[in-house]
Amino acid sequence: MPGLRSLKFRFPWRAGNRFRLLVDGRQFVPRIIGAIDAARDEVLIEMYLFESGAVATRVLDALCAAAARGVRVHVLLDDFGALGLEAEDRRRLYAAGAKLAYYNPLHTTKLLRNFFRDHRKLVVADGAVAFTGGAGITDEFDPPDRPYDAWRETMIEIRGPVVRDWQALFSDTWSRCDGAPLAPPEAEAAPAGASRGRVAAVQGPLNQEIQRSLLRRVHNARTRVWIATAYFLPSWKVRRALLAAVRRGADVRLLLPGPITDHPAVRHAGRRFYHRLLRHGVRIFEFQPRFLHQKVALCDDWVSIGSANLDRWNLRWNLEANQEVDDSAFARAVHAMLVADFRDATECLYEAWKQRPWYRRAPEWLWMLVDRALERLGRR
Repeated sequence: MPGLRSLKFRFPWRAGNRFRLLVDGRQFVPRIIGAIDAARDEVLIEMYLFESGAVATRVLDALCAAAARGVRVHVLLDDFGALGLEAEDRRRLYAAGAKLAYYNPLHTTKLLRNFFRDHRKLVVADGAVAFTGGAGITDEFDPPDRPYDAWRETMIEIRGPVVRDWQALFSDTWSRCDGAPLAPPEAEAAPAGASRGRVAAVQGPLNQEIQRSLLRRVHNARTRVWIATAYFLPSWKVRRALLAAVRRGADVRLLLPGPITDHPAVRHAGRRFYHRLLRHGVRIFEFQPRFLHQKVALCDDWVSIGSANLDRWNLRWNLEANQEVDDSAFARAVHAMLVADFRDATECLYEAWKQRPWYRRAPEWLWMLVDRALERLGRR
């Protein structure tokens, strides 16, 4: 693709990292809490969804215990995403000595500015380990009484030099919300492995690093382009790139939510794109057992895991961040995970899709109109 090699990104590729794939809340919730429990210096949390419940209580217990032993605890919450965090839980953090800040507090006078949200999910402990992905601190990801209903989610555990980039990203947003800059890390994070990684972030409507990086990888892919996303409203550039990858002979697959979703309207709006994609050879799978909430891209041996959906509207409004990994061993682990997910999905076939009755297609056209109206609103 012309010009892609000259594109500039905020953070460079860094060697010497180690990445661990964490599948579902039963794996990543204990790992995150364990990192907080082991922290001796600093814990940073930037979170969109933070709702009171069993999972939040476990995390709050760990944060309060960390603050009590002298660890600096900074918690940055999106004001809208934290509406479900009860006042008593907020008071617990304050009383323990943790510092809280809120991104873009909601206000009636802000009008369209209320749509700008911090959608990132990040935990950093002692500058040594970080976690990112699509999960929030809510019971949806690790429900204590109904584990079979847990949202299907993927997180990544990060060790090595890229952790410092995650700290820098957090510090920038914290200073915008709290007004007090955080002290920079005292030293570079030590090498922890042999994998290359880079932090890609969306800082606002004019900074679309995540989509630019994805487009470059899709355009260069030769064997596979597999993308899992909870909300599928791709830009025309992404759709065009997917079709071009098919024409080059790549195995192009989309793993999307089935009937179980928290936003049926978004699902209907995105399904209007299926017809053309299927007709030209893109394979589309809808996950059946539970809500698919993960955000994962696999292009040959390049992997991206983080907060960003394949959703052009949210990429315009939200702060997002993904961890990119260029490592064949890690790519094999992601490949195996997605193969298992495809087995739990139903493939949409072109012949059956085009023969659906009108009343099956009607919701897609209805929500397409809403989507286009929101798109025009976002350009104002």
